[in-house]
Amino acid sequence: MSITVQNITKTFGSQKALDNVSFTIDKGEVVGFLGPNGAGKSTMMRVLTTYYKADSGEASVNGFDVLDAAKDVQKSIGYLPEHNPLYLEMYVREYLAFNADVYRVDKSKIYDVIEQTGLSPESHKKIGQLSKGYRQRVGLAAALLHDPEVLILDEPTTGLDPNQLIEIRKLIREIGKEKTILLSTHIMKEVEAVCDRVIIINKGRLVADKKLEELREAEEQIIEVEFDYRVEEQLLHQLPNVSKVKNTGGFVYELTFSTSKDMRPAVFDFAHDNRLKTLQLSRKNKNLESLFTELTS
Repeated sequence: MSITVQNITKTFGSQKALDNVSFTIDKGEVVGFLGPNGAGKSTMMRVLTTYYKADSGEASVNGFDVLDAAKDVQKSIGYLPEHNPLYLEMYVREYLAFNADVYRVDKSKIYDVIEQTGLSPESHKKIGQLSKGYRQRVGLAAALLHDPEVLILDEPTTGLDPNQLIEIRKLIREIGKEKTILLSTHIMKEVEAVCDRVIIINKGRLVADKKLEELREAEEQIIEVEFDYRVEEQLLHQLPNVSKVKNTGGFVYELTFSTSKDMRPAVFDFAHDNRLKTLQLSRKNKNLESLFTELTS
């Protein structure tokens, strides 16, 4: 396992930031660590990167315990914090050379990470002259300098405009072909765009840990239909994949289906077979965003 977390708890005063959290991440996975603001995401990142000591539980990165082998953990990780600590008066190459000295890596590696992160056109500039998107690239380049096995990215797209967002997501996907990545975010679309799997945390507790395909299979859709007269709910329960039937008034019914397949044709066929007139038929999906809202509300 690249990352193992077992029963981690962390409190700040009376507030429990992490409450008995456990998960594992295999080598080569790109995992989204998703939760609303204040859910405990950044705290978990700081435990894994050895900045915080957990009150209880165990965690390891690349086989190294975060407490007993903190230096080995730090060598195994490339970390991009939410607030990227850049020196704005330094030139891009100068800043990366400074980081190369810190990591004690050969200066030739600077050219590799500049190329890898698409920084070449801007590498002659001061960091303060760069757009937010390119500043994030500088942070990623610094995190990659020592060729870590694991990348931990805390809200890496915060504050980016739509074009910058697309570019950074593409870059993360490319890096994810070679590295294990744990990406913290509060945006489900971010996870859908980049990740293979999602871990959802709310109020310090893990509430879901699934592959994206598994979450999509759990998607539901709601169809609202109005017939020309009242129908027994028991009859409507004969529809395939229907999990809930609710009469919302008059001859209007809200039908919940446990499938992402469009069930409107099935409802229309049902009406035809039972000699009903369909006066109104509309569909709304309970998508991944809705599932996230349910799990964290």
